[in-house]
Amino acid sequence: MDDQIRAALPAAFAARMRESLGAEAEAFFASFETPRAYGLRYNPLKAEREQFERIMPFSLARVPWAWEGYYYEEAQRPGRHPFHEMGLYYIQEPSAMCVAAVADPQPGERVLDLCAAPGGKSTQLAGRMAEQGLLVCNEPAAGRAKILAQNIERMGIKNAVVLNHTPQELEPRFPAFFDKIVVDAPCSGEGMFRKEEAAPGEWSPDNVARCAVRQREILASAERMLRPGGTLVYSTCTFAPEENEEMIDWFLAEYPAFHPVAIDAAASGMSGGGREGTARIYPHRQRGEGHFVAKLRKGGALTGPGFSLREAAHGRPRTKKEAAVKEQEAWRLYEQFARETLTVQPCGRRLAFGDQLYLVPEGMPDLKSLKALRPGLHLGTAKKNRFEPSHALALALRADQVSQSFETEEPEKYLRGETLSCDAPLSGWTLVTYRGFPMGWGKAARGVMKNHYPKGLRVNW
Repeated sequence: MDDQIRAALPAAFAARMRESLGAEAEAFFASFETPRAYGLRYNPLKAEREQFERIMPFSLARVPWAWEGYYYEEAQRPGRHPFHEMGLYYIQEPSAMCVAAVADPQPGERVLDLCAAPGGKSTQLAGRMAEQGLLVCNEPAAGRAKILAQNIERMGIKNAVVLNHTPQELEPRFPAFFDKIVVDAPCSGEGMFRKEEAAPGEWSPDNVARCAVRQREILASAERMLRPGGTLVYSTCTFAPEENEEMIDWFLAEYPAFHPVAIDAAASGMSGGGREGTARIYPHRQRGEGHFVAKLRKGGALTGPGFSLREAAHGRPRTKKEAAVKEQEAWRLYEQFARETLTVQPCGRRLAFGDQLYLVPEGMPDLKSLKALRPGLHLGTAKKNRFEPSHALALALRADQVSQSFETEEPEKYLRGETLSCDAPLSGWTLVTYRGFPMGWGKAARGVMKNHYPKGLRVNW
């Protein structure tokens, strides 16, 4: 960014920042004349940190508030590398990484990311959960929810369900259910001014006020879905007190069962917020565009789930014998494929949507009447006399979890959908790998590897 962006800052915004930052205001405004920070997070579901750092072809420096996070140089363009398509890392603005770091979910917990698209925080939460527990990722906007589902699959996440509902629609389905809820709320986006050229022109005091109203509604829904003893993490990418500290003041007054949980901002490289249990990132103090985060705990001891779990039956007509027979045959075909191809069986509750087979994460309630874009791990499609595994399954596996794999030295060729040459003894479904990490499926026959990389994901590098 240059001084043109600084000159374009809305006058009301500039006046408020001068008042709130005082002597620091000039340094804050000067930050808009400097290049912004770029970041990526490594995927602990795919690799250990030492392995990741060893194979990365980029110059990386660690982000202080997130152990998964790294800064990279803009010219390196990690989005155009096979490792990105393989889910080894997620490109994310560095300050946004603080939210999941503050939430710090543990393996086995039930976690809700209530405003989840495009998936940066959800995928970071999943990495910390280590494939144990239930992660529900919700996004009200249908188009954005599809992008969210794609990123969940790219990162090889097995224990996540992607829903497309408003927070109010979810309330009656998950009363007092989750151990942790993350609300990265839609906001006025003041932290996007340096990143997105159009953002300053879209800002107004009225929009700040409208965002605050919406945020209160979302928080009210989150409160009802959080279990006693559970943790709520609220965040925005804006600097407005009305959407940050004042929002926390309102919430604590409205819901006195909650209390702030201390965030050690200094130890993590962030700045203390204006209230207990809050922290901030400013672009003139830290290498990031700006974020606010608060951590609150609901009073009481953790209790059991708010309602009993039932077998998912959505999409399975119980009264039609033909449908039952068809589903039984679909699972038989999958089991045959699994015996021949997999050395480790993925875990979960079986669910069929027509000819599409899924494993629903343990602990997920009945999916009936829920708009689930991804009800769990997509195993694949049952076709006539055969089973075709999904790309999601390939990315959720490791090379040692299949009976045969093929290590390619031409990853770009595979990502373009081209046929590969392979060893003649290979036959049938094969996990194609690069540097030992899965890229997708191929089907080998007589020294030729037919490419099954999804057409919609193919690149033109």
